[in-house]
Amino acid sequence: MSRRQRIAAAVSRQPVDRVPYAVWRHFPGVDRSPAGLAQATLRFHERYGSDFLKITPAGGYAVEAWGCVESDEVHPDGHRPCARCAVQRPEDWKTIRPLDPASVPGWSAQLETIIRMGFDRRIGDAPVLPTVFSPLSLARKLSGGRLAEDLRRHPDLVSGALEAITDTLVRFTELALEEGVSGIFYSIQAASTSVLDEDLYARFGEPYDRRVLEAVHGRSSLTIVHCHGDRLLFDRLARLPGHAWNWDDRATPPSLAEGKARVPGAVIGGLDQWRTLRDATPEQAAEEAQEAVARTGGVGLIVGPGCVLPSNTPDANVAAVIRALGGPLKSIPGVAP
Repeated sequence: MSRRQRIAAAVSRQPVDRVPYAVWRHFPGVDRSPAGLAQATLRFHERYGSDFLKITPAGGYAVEAWGCVESDEVHPDGHRPCARCAVQRPEDWKTIRPLDPASVPGWSAQLETIIRMGFDRRIGDAPVLPTVFSPLSLARKLSGGRLAEDLRRHPDLVSGALEAITDTLVRFTELALEEGVSGIFYSIQAASTSVLDEDLYARFGEPYDRRVLEAVHGRSSLTIVHCHGDRLLFDRLARLPGHAWNWDDRATPPSLAEGKARVPGAVIGGLDQWRTLRDATPEQAAEEAQEAVARTGGVGLIVGPGCVLPSNTPDANVAAVIRALGGPLKSIPGVAP
């Protein structure tokens, strides 16, 4: 099977020649440069041979043009928090207007990254997916810890900003698809009761998520719904239009098998990116991958982490997973044996 055929079979829950897998990470040393991010992503993909290739940009790329300033501090997972949020007061939501992603900072850099990758030979036949954050996730990045309060006290102001963010996101996905990507990795970071209660997500999150996802429906061959965080509103997330669902199943409910029973497509997970891939042994990492296959019957499954790999994840642990799954692992001079 080609990678595309293997992913399509997992989505439709058909037999595969081997269980597909994917790993991804941030590249904070180079991710502010489109050329640097493109080359780091390609080199990483060449080493591990994932069945889809996720482009993981700097976390603040989508809020820079609205006035957020990203810190230089790098967290262990490779992302940088905002040093200054664009929304400091309720009236600041009025400054969030629709953008042309082809011409403004951050958004245009991600389009340039896609263009620079140019579907390089190292991609092979893997679907390529840029990371797209949901409107409410971006509203949270824009406003820091004040989002829930503003949703309750100033709903009209936040709704106006969400409209502008959604318009910008839809336009970005159109441009990315025109450049030849296969779909999107859609990250939802606010469908968690650790962040917002269900009523707020149902009113200010889900309708906008549907608009973005329905805009790519029919044009995307692989839409991944990334369910970020703990205490997930999983039943709502499972009903969104998508092909595969990814969450931190080793750290928060539902289990991989339970999630598979609740979504119509594939599930992506089975690997604990912190306790196993970063901190355990290669043998334990391989065992965890094999356990994920056993728990799902290897059907409707893409083995992967619940989120980005920590920056200091040992190559040996990731390599052990890939060998256990029978995937291609390429030796790259100066990177790994």
